[in-house]
Amino acid sequence: MTEKNILAYFHSPEQAQGAVKKLEALRVEDLSINRFSRYAGIGPSGASYKPGISGSYSSWIPDAMQMSGSSGIMAAADPAASGMSDGGQGGPTGRDILLTVVVDEEVHHRAMSIIEQAGGMI
Repeated sequence: MTEKNILAYFHSPEQAQGAVKKLEALRVEDLSINRFSRYAGIGPSGASYKPGISGSYSSWIPDAMQMSGSSGIMAAADPAASGMSDGGQGGPTGRDILLTVVVDEEVHHRAMSIIEQAGGMI
Protein backbone atom coordinates (compact mmCIF):
# COMPACT_ATOMS: atom_id res chain seq x y z
CA MET A 1 0.00 0.00 0.00
CA THR A 2 1.20 3.48 -0.85
CA GLU A 3 1.02 6.26 1.74
CA LYS A 4 0.25 9.94 1.13
CA ASN A 5 1.06 12.91 3.36
CA ILE A 6 -1.20 15.86 4.06
CA LEU A 7 -0.14 19.14 5.69
CA ALA A 8 -3.10 21.28 6.77
CA TYR A 9 -3.19 24.61 8.61
CA PHE A 10 -5.85 25.60 11.14
CA HIS A 11 -6.77 28.65 13.25
CA SER A 12 -7.04 26.67 16.51
CA PRO A 13 -6.10 23.29 18.00
CA GLU A 14 -9.80 22.59 18.58
CA GLN A 15 -10.49 23.01 14.86
CA ALA A 16 -7.73 20.51 14.05
CA GLN A 17 -9.04 18.09 16.70
CA GLY A 18 -12.46 18.20 15.02
CA ALA A 19 -10.85 17.02 11.79
CA VAL A 20 -8.87 14.32 13.63
CA LYS A 21 -12.03 12.78 15.08
CA LYS A 22 -13.43 12.32 11.58
CA LEU A 23 -10.09 11.17 10.13
CA GLU A 24 -9.79 8.38 12.69
CA ALA A 25 -12.60 6.57 10.87
CA LEU A 26 -10.29 6.36 7.82
CA ARG A 27 -7.60 4.58 9.85
CA VAL A 28 -4.82 7.10 9.40
CA GLU A 29 -1.27 5.75 9.56
CA ASP A 30 0.07 8.66 11.62
CA LEU A 31 -0.95 12.19 12.61
CA SER A 32 0.22 15.08 14.74
CA ILE A 33 -0.99 18.54 15.70
CA ASN A 34 1.64 21.22 16.38
CA ARG A 35 1.75 24.98 16.87
CA PHE A 36 4.48 26.78 14.95
CA SER A 37 5.98 30.27 14.83
CA ARG A 38 7.89 32.17 12.21
CA TYR A 39 10.88 32.58 14.54
CA ALA A 40 12.88 29.74 16.10
CA GLY A 41 12.50 29.37 19.84
CA ILE A 42 9.30 31.38 20.18
CA GLY A 43 6.47 29.65 21.94
CA PRO A 44 3.10 30.79 23.17
CA SER A 45 3.31 33.35 25.95
CA GLY A 46 0.59 34.72 28.18
CA ALA A 47 2.79 37.60 29.38
CA SER A 48 2.16 41.15 28.28
CA TYR A 49 4.56 44.08 27.88
CA LYS A 50 4.50 46.68 30.66
CA PRO A 51 6.20 49.98 29.70
CA GLY A 52 8.64 51.36 32.26
CA ILE A 53 9.13 48.04 34.04
CA SER A 54 11.58 46.39 31.67
CA GLY A 55 13.06 49.32 29.72
CA SER A 56 12.26 48.52 26.11
CA TYR A 57 10.21 46.03 24.17
CA SER A 58 13.23 44.55 22.38
CA SER A 59 15.06 43.92 25.67
CA TRP A 60 11.95 42.39 27.23
CA ILE A 61 11.21 39.80 24.52
CA PRO A 62 14.19 37.43 25.01
CA ASP A 63 13.72 37.17 28.77
CA ALA A 64 9.95 36.88 28.92
CA MET A 65 9.63 34.34 26.16
CA GLN A 66 12.73 32.37 27.20
CA MET A 67 14.36 32.33 23.79
CA SER A 68 17.71 33.27 22.34
CA GLY A 69 18.62 36.94 22.03
CA SER A 70 18.61 36.91 18.23
CA SER A 71 15.15 35.35 18.07
CA GLY A 72 13.87 37.98 20.50
CA ILE A 73 15.29 40.78 18.38
CA MET A 74 13.65 39.37 15.26
CA ALA A 75 10.32 39.07 17.08
CA ALA A 76 10.54 42.65 18.39
CA ALA A 77 11.37 43.96 14.88
CA ASP A 78 8.36 42.25 13.32
CA PRO A 79 5.55 44.61 12.21
CA ALA A 80 3.10 42.54 14.26
CA ALA A 81 4.91 43.59 17.46
CA SER A 82 3.86 47.21 16.95
CA GLY A 83 0.19 46.46 16.52
CA MET A 84 0.34 47.91 13.00
CA SER A 85 -0.06 44.52 11.32
CA ASP A 86 -3.21 42.57 10.59
CA GLY A 87 -1.27 39.30 10.79
CA GLY A 88 -1.46 38.51 14.46
CA GLN A 89 -0.23 35.18 15.73
CA GLY A 90 0.45 32.76 12.89
CA GLY A 91 1.07 35.41 10.25
CA PRO A 92 -1.31 36.96 7.74
CA THR A 93 -3.58 33.92 7.62
CA GLY A 94 -3.77 33.48 11.40
CA ARG A 95 -3.27 29.74 10.89
CA ASP A 96 -0.51 28.66 13.24
CA ILE A 97 -1.70 25.11 13.92
CA LEU A 98 -0.27 22.40 11.67
CA LEU A 99 -2.02 19.06 11.24
CA THR A 100 0.23 16.45 9.64
CA VAL A 101 -1.51 13.30 8.44
CA VAL A 102 -0.26 10.13 6.76
CA VAL A 103 -3.02 8.11 5.06
CA ASP A 104 -3.32 5.25 2.61
CA GLU A 105 -3.52 6.41 -1.01
CA GLU A 106 -7.03 4.93 -1.36
CA VAL A 107 -8.52 7.37 1.19
CA HIS A 108 -6.30 10.38 0.41
CA HIS A 109 -9.01 12.43 -1.36
CA ARG A 110 -11.59 11.66 1.33
CA ALA A 111 -9.13 12.75 4.03
CA MET A 112 -8.44 16.03 2.21
CA SER A 113 -12.18 16.65 1.91
CA ILE A 114 -12.69 16.04 5.65
CA ILE A 115 -9.89 18.48 6.50
CA GLU A 116 -11.26 21.21 4.23
CA GLN A 117 -14.77 20.77 5.66
CA ALA A 118 -13.32 21.18 9.16
CA GLY A 119 -11.85 24.55 8.16
CA GLY A 120 -8.33 23.42 7.32
CA MET A 121 -6.22 24.97 4.57
CA ILE A 122 -4.23 22.40 2.59
